[in-house]
Amino acid sequence: MFNTLYAKLSVALFTLLVSIGVFYTLVSLSSASYYLQKTEQKLNLNLAENLVRDKNLVEQGKINQKALSSTFMEYMVINPSIEIYLLDTQGKILSYSAEPGKVKRRSVSLQPIFDFLNGEKFPLLGDDPRSHERQKIFSVTQVPSANNLEGYLYVVLQGEQYDNTERFIKESILWKQSGLALLGSLFIGLVIGLLLFRKLTYRLNKLSTNIDNFHQSDFSQLNDKIANHINGDEINKLENTFALMGNRIIAQMGELKKQDSLRRELVANVSHDLRTPIAILHGYLETLDLKSEQLNNEEKKHYIKQALKSSDQLNLLIAELFELAKLDATETEVMKEHFNLTELVHDVVQKFQLQATEHGIALNLNLTDSSVFCDAEIGLIARVIENLISNAIKFTPAKGEININIEKNEESIVITVTDTGVGMDEEDIQKIFHRFYQGKNNNNCSTSGGLGLAIAKRIVELHAGSLVVSSSSKGTIFTIKLPVFSTSKSKDDDKAN
Repeated sequence: MFNTLYAKLSVALFTLLVSIGVFYTLVSLSSASYYLQKTEQKLNLNLAENLVRDKNLVEQGKINQKALSSTFMEYMVINPSIEIYLLDTQGKILSYSAEPGKVKRRSVSLQPIFDFLNGEKFPLLGDDPRSHERQKIFSVTQVPSANNLEGYLYVVLQGEQYDNTERFIKESILWKQSGLALLGSLFIGLVIGLLLFRKLTYRLNKLSTNIDNFHQSDFSQLNDKIANHINGDEINKLENTFALMGNRIIAQMGELKKQDSLRRELVANVSHDLRTPIAILHGYLETLDLKSEQLNNEEKKHYIKQALKSSDQLNLLIAELFELAKLDATETEVMKEHFNLTELVHDVVQKFQLQATEHGIALNLNLTDSSVFCDAEIGLIARVIENLISNAIKFTPAKGEININIEKNEESIVITVTDTGVGMDEEDIQKIFHRFYQGKNNNNCSTSGGLGLAIAKRIVELHAGSLVVSSSSKGTIFTIKLPVFSTSKSKDDDKAN
């Protein structure tokens, strides 16, 4: 029950209201008592002096004991809330108006009396003769006079009758009224507070429900009703953050599933493509082992040559796997340097001229600028161009043509490799950069898949560039875009060359 935020806030509010109510009641009663004492003492400031004067308590410079006794009896009837005491100059109680046997003190302290006569700040509390611990407000005067001092007339303004009456009023009226007022205020404040807390925690409860639903869906479905609050409070910011986090998790889960699917496909393709050269290699070696004596030298050379060819294919495939794994590593960094891209492409084209000629293919390099500089890792860029030209030769028939163009604009360096081969349909274009994609050669037959184009695309992406393909019924165009270096650097390097 108390595990919810709303319940905890409700308990906290209830405790706070009770604490404030009790504190306020205690402070109010204390303040009321203080100001009541101050008011009553000021109103009766001259009461003792008036008693001495009006009741003729002093005659011929001496205390009139008969008048004093009469005054005690009279005021016990007229004003039972006060008590009158006659003190000597040492504070000893000589006589009093209270009932016999209830006076517990024999003397009272004179310091409050001196403070009273000197007009100190009120209220002033003096000793209550009825108690050894209690103090009360009082009025006092010197008798018979200041010049002929025999003692003090000490009037306690809130005597025992006052205490009994006050106690009765507190118990029967004041505490009940205060209690009812406290309970009423507490109830009203609690109801209003609970309604406000309910309104404030509603969005948190809704967000908590969305989070639970997201968890129940195995982090695959996010509530589309979550609004994007640009300017909001902390709860709105929490909703926005959760929405961003949820979308990020869904995207990452989708990417993980996609990567897992690609991994499964890669494992299947690797298994298939490794099995073929291994099977061929094993077959030729087994043939040599079993029929070595029956084969002539030419046949042995043929089998060995085929075995070596399969071994070379196997080595190439394994090397490509290691290279792609290295390029896919998150910590991979390219070692860029500034070089003449035109010269690099020219060297790569020269490397494939003989192979193209043997296949009856024209390999052309078309340049609009003989000095196009680039910031990249030379070996990796050469690897990309070699792969594209090699693929173009493989899929271009005899008497075909391959053109390599290099252009530079303000935003990028563009390299295109265009062939007049068999081309690709839309489905093949979507899969061309997949690992172990199997295309069609110039005889329109499927060829074994590889990792060359996947490696090429990854290399270009590591250089913050792009590699795209377009094709028609005849011919294919691969386009490489690399970022341009700074103009100032270009001019300095051009001067150096």
